[in-house]
Amino acid sequence: MSGTPPALDRRRVLAHRFAAHGLAVRTAARPSDLRVLHLGVQDTPPGSLPLALAARLPEIPADTPPGASVVWSHRGAPHLHPDADLVALAAACWPVSDADAAARLGWQRARLATEGAAARGAIRTVAEAVATVLSGGPLVKGELSTEVTRIVPGALSPWCGPCGVHHVAEQLLRLAGLPAGARLRPGTKPVVLEAIPDWPGLPAADAAGAGPVVAAYLGLFAPASPSDVAGFLGTSTTAARPALPAGLVPVTVDGRSVLCPPALLDELTGPAPDPAGVVRLLPPSDPYLQGRDRELLVPAKEHRSVIWRAAGAPRGGGRRRRDRRGVAHPGARAGAGHHRRRVPPPHGGRDRGRRGRGGAGSPGPGRAGGRRPDRLRGRGRVRPEEPAAGAATVGRGTAPGALDSAGRPWYCRPGRVHPESDRSPVAVRVRRTVRQ
Repeated sequence: MSGTPPALDRRRVLAHRFAAHGLAVRTAARPSDLRVLHLGVQDTPPGSLPLALAARLPEIPADTPPGASVVWSHRGAPHLHPDADLVALAAACWPVSDADAAARLGWQRARLATEGAAARGAIRTVAEAVATVLSGGPLVKGELSTEVTRIVPGALSPWCGPCGVHHVAEQLLRLAGLPAGARLRPGTKPVVLEAIPDWPGLPAADAAGAGPVVAAYLGLFAPASPSDVAGFLGTSTTAARPALPAGLVPVTVDGRSVLCPPALLDELTGPAPDPAGVVRLLPPSDPYLQGRDRELLVPAKEHRSVIWRAAGAPRGGGRRRRDRRGVAHPGARAGAGHHRRRVPPPHGGRDRGRRGRGGAGSPGPGRAGGRRPDRLRGRGRVRPEEPAAGAATVGRGTAPGALDSAGRPWYCRPGRVHPESDRSPVAVRVRRTVRQ
């Protein structure tokens, strides 16, 4: 029917993105050759950056690549960008209105509104303070926040209940970092910020807007909707819509109405390339996972909740750490990859995990620490003897006492499976009494 938007195939769209992100073939010789670098490669949690680069390069860079810096850019998150792009990026990330600035501040805008502070002016005021403080030399982020709080008006540093002090809001400080010419010093923990050399100053009040960032986003994630673009920028759809380039073509993908640059339409309507044999293991914040139409990449809601977690990784309290990664395969219905959990080595092996109390790899209730069975005598640990009355016995195949391929007893945590379980049954025996 005339006037009906073209319908694009989901597999073809994902194959285009897979190639555009440099994942199909490792043709880039160095990080500066990667297209994703111009949009930014996020480093959240710390350590994700080298993994994202390793998925696209023949060798893993040992440190931050030369000619590039990690700065707080999109949504206030740390991203790697070319140094040559930073001035234009600061102007593109500068909010065009108070409503745009308030949307970028997220929930923290309510704190400023309570104090009667305008969001856009607040970002400029804090950025000027950051530039002043860093002119004296690099500072740890906590020290930078303290010094900025001393300079800015009291309305910009409301009371923080969890911290028990007045301080400038975290997101406000992050949004002001790049305009102030601040970058993160690589390899520092806690984070150290320093001034970018020869920084020209804060963006003008009438900065050009997010057009260059939106164009880069569409080049990697086309087709997309205005709400997808706004989600990546961390602002509202109303604020992001004026930054969309002219001439975008309405199309549909899996029944969803989106917009496509006309230059990419022919490529997206052509036959999909054969993706056989190409699989990449990606870190949680890899650029390929930054598209806001997540249901297109991962249709199953239960899988999306695993790949994109709203909260940070668990820590302390005896909770397990999980290495959440996505498995990228063009055209396939992506899943959650795997949850890598520490499984103790066989009898006599060495557990190289953390030994701290409650940390991953440390023995705890119902956990084996990877030591010899005659040492596992602590409370709640797996024991080589038969389980006491009321204890749970979980097995595959035969009764407790199964052996591995070398004829040695195998002990693991509840619910774990021996890597060789297809060849030898596994019995899990837990001393701790389990309520039936």
